[in-house]
Amino acid sequence: MAMIERPLDLDAVQAFIRIAELGSFTRAAEAMGTTQAAVSLKLKRLEDRLDCRLIERTPRRVQLSSRGAAFLDLARELASAHERALAGLSGAARRLSIGISDHVAGPELPSLIARMNAQDPRLLIEIRIAASRDLLLSFERREIDTVIVRQHDGRSGGEVLAEEKFGWFAAPSWQHRAGEPLQLATLAEPCGVRALAGQLLDEAGIAWTEVFVGGGVAAVAAAVMAGLGTAALAQRMLPFGAVDIGRQLGLPELPRLPVMLYSRVKDNRSREALAALAAAFKSAARG
Repeated sequence: MAMIERPLDLDAVQAFIRIAELGSFTRAAEAMGTTQAAVSLKLKRLEDRLDCRLIERTPRRVQLSSRGAAFLDLARELASAHERALAGLSGAARRLSIGISDHVAGPELPSLIARMNAQDPRLLIEIRIAASRDLLLSFERREIDTVIVRQHDGRSGGEVLAEEKFGWFAAPSWQHRAGEPLQLATLAEPCGVRALAGQLLDEAGIAWTEVFVGGGVAAVAAAVMAGLGTAALAQRMLPFGAVDIGRQLGLPELPRLPVMLYSRVKDNRSREALAALAAAFKSAARG
């Protein structure tokens, strides 16, 4: 009688995929809602089952072995087939509504959405981009399930995804005219970063005036690079070439502001998709 091969452990396969995608055992554990030790054990069991090394571990980084690179696409196919099988039994696609602050939705947003879709292809993702305060109001009114916002008003609860340093950025060619108010490009109200920047300038006794009000961070960044003035922005949100002119002009130092995730989703599959999103965002922010 022929020996029946042991099937692959799907949890171990998923752990391998997360390690490969995020490049870190720690971040993989965050995405899966477990510990680094548990993720390491899952990978070891998978490597023992396949009788090969999938991940090469070095003191500074984690990378795929040649066998691991070859197995990754197969692992993704297996995980996707498993998700499709579960979705077929669960009926209609589920909807997850997410609000993301315009000060947070940076250039990596497409990859974050792709990561969520890979986690659960049957999940109907609805994303709204707006000011943090507007999104928090919608969250409190239960109009959206989850928000990722720039937080600085002491609200309790939530998960800290990152803390980002802000600066006063301008185009390299822009020159502040001595004796005139500082020219600012800002987001329209309500914008917490706009309010904070104005408050710090007022407290420092620095006169300022708005020369551009944008409907989104992309518009503000465009105005900055067009040479209209300076703006309080996070480094991650900047177009290439912008420079921090805060120290040069003696402007008040801007604080590190946390990016927070608030959610009320309860079902496991939505929580897993959000965990994958949170881990991917942390990886991009550290990046």
